[in-house]
Amino acid sequence: MTAKLAPPAGADVWLLRQPKPDDITGVLEMTELDENELQRARACRRQSGGYLYAAAHIALRRVLATYVGEPAGSLEFGRGPCPCCDQQHGRPILLRPQSELHFSLSHSSGIVLIGVATVPIGVDVEKVPTAETARVCTAALHADERAELAEVPECAGTSAFGRLWTRKEAYLKGLGTGLGRDLSLDYLGWESERHPKGWSVVDVPAGPRHTAAAAIGYDGAPAGPVTLRWLPIESLFSGTRADLTGRDSVLAELAA
Repeated sequence: MTAKLAPPAGADVWLLRQPKPDDITGVLEMTELDENELQRARACRRQSGGYLYAAAHIALRRVLATYVGEPAGSLEFGRGPCPCCDQQHGRPILLRPQSELHFSLSHSSGIVLIGVATVPIGVDVEKVPTAETARVCTAALHADERAELAEVPECAGTSAFGRLWTRKEAYLKGLGTGLGRDLSLDYLGWESERHPKGWSVVDVPAGPRHTAAAAIGYDGAPAGPVTLRWLPIESLFSGTRADLTGRDSVLAELAA
């Protein structure tokens, strides 16, 4: 049995940074992945992309195993119904073992983010976009979000857009719709009191080259603390003991 971590009173957000290839000294525990995960890792065109995909999914398994007390390789995943069409491509769920936990996974350009809660949760991390990407994608946003971005100085515009975009994606992943929901419907801008009712949305510090966010759906219940935890890449290597229950894994409490 794996050492257990109590379910979070609010939400736990786990951050993993992939080291540079020359700094990687261990071998990922690929035996914990299922065949679908292995095929998708191998299908990545770049070796670094395949490594990140594999690391992200091993991380997800080992983090969830810490809460449910089962071996990481024994976990089985599925999808819940989509709120838009009721097809089975909504939020990810644990099929085996059955659990009260909700979780979300995101990875981008060397960063992995995992959210765990007993209520719906979505997380997103993105590399800070180019000015052209920000310009094109801004047109799809809520009118008030577009107005706020228009007031941001040009030198800070891409980072501001990135923060807003990751909030948006985290919220839509928490809903279970993903980008199937019109991006202009929901306001996730600077005025937090105008964010969707029943949801707490927090920015997650991910370094100067990335923006990240977590959205937690409390649906009227008191919002609990959001704890940022560190996940070292070495904990995903073959032969390592995936004990993530120590106090030294906690980085910060994030304010909503």
